[in-house]
Amino acid sequence: MSIFGSIMAAIFGKNEVKADGTPASSKPLPMVDVEAMMEKLAKDSGRPSNWRVSIVDLMTLLKLDSSLGARQKLAKELGYTGNVNDTAPMNIWLHKQVMTKIADAGGKIPNDIKTA
Repeated sequence: MSIFGSIMAAIFGKNEVKADGTPASSKPLPMVDVEAMMEKLAKDSGRPSNWRVSIVDLMTLLKLDSSLGARQKLAKELGYTGNVNDTAPMNIWLHKQVMTKIADAGGKIPNDIKTA
């Protein structure tokens, strides 16, 4: 499964998405309150998390590999054209793209991180 597919499966359910993160059927993905889900995961982890702005924290809470290599692969999957070795701008771009795609798929994301 692609890294993006793994993120979508962790949010919407493994049976709801294909390996590339697209819906597994023609029916809409279930509505997921991403904020409630992520806040529960953060609380259950017992560690501070900045998942609202950090792609690393978001992936970590979803129990996915958040290593530089994994993020570089995710950047390639999502069409990042910048320098993948310049991690700060890449990470900001990744977080925005992932949250936008989650919202586009029907996920309810917090107002303070909604993308244009």
